[in-house]
Amino acid sequence: MLPTLRETVDFYGLMANKALGQNFLLDSNITDKIIRQSLAQQNIPDFHKYNIIEIGPGPGGLTRSILGAEPLSLTVVEMDSRCIKIMEDLRVETNTPMTIINGDAMLFNPAETVASPRQIISNLPYNVSVPLLIKWLTQTKDFSALTLMFQKEVAERIMAPTHSKDYGRVSIIAQLTCSIKKLFDLNPECFTPAPKIWSSVLLFQPLENPINSDDIAKIEKITALAFGQRRKMLRQSLKSIININEKLEQIGILPTARAEEVPPQKFFELSQLL
Repeated sequence: MLPTLRETVDFYGLMANKALGQNFLLDSNITDKIIRQSLAQQNIPDFHKYNIIEIGPGPGGLTRSILGAEPLSLTVVEMDSRCIKIMEDLRVETNTPMTIINGDAMLFNPAETVASPRQIISNLPYNVSVPLLIKWLTQTKDFSALTLMFQKEVAERIMAPTHSKDYGRVSIIAQLTCSIKKLFDLNPECFTPAPKIWSSVLLFQPLENPINSDDIAKIEKITALAFGQRRKMLRQSLKSIININEKLEQIGILPTARAEEVPPQKFFELSQLL
């Protein structure tokens, strides 16, 4: 019989580590809601056909809810060695095949370790959420879905439309690779310790024909230039690209346009001319 999450945290003296971007989610009503809404949006009853990967499980709140949805298997990747014993306790109590990896998620390649079909579910560590997302977006063919929690302001950047202040590199790459739905927002009091900001849970479902990693690399180069000087016209911010005016006009973009006015598909078309 497992102790409650709070009993587990108290027993192990597990204080959240700011250096690891930790904010623990201990309310099972909320973790169950994350899983329930992810399943509903995917139109599946449970995870019994999927191998699930959880990044940064911490004391295991979300882990318990994932296990409750009966995954084919569960792989957890946790950098904080203090949490490994908690994961080992969970493994003893579950009938689900469970692999525990004590390591850095940035160095972990799911496709090499976990069988397909696979999904990622994570309350992402705030300090590496965007680098992890960009990494996975270059590998969308490896996933059926990703259910991820971000700081609300990061989630707004991911989903931002053109002509908005939040629209940028992350918006473009995410929207060219996935269909994205916001499941819900969480206020700071849901976490221990309470952060100063709200959080949002997003569901990413890879598009049937997402752009590949080589195209993403080209788009990253273009958007770094364009949004690095976002108030300048593209003919100025992208002037280091040979014949940029002609290339822009070829795909129907005015050289006088600014980066925030160009939709993701047009950035993709521009990347194909490089």
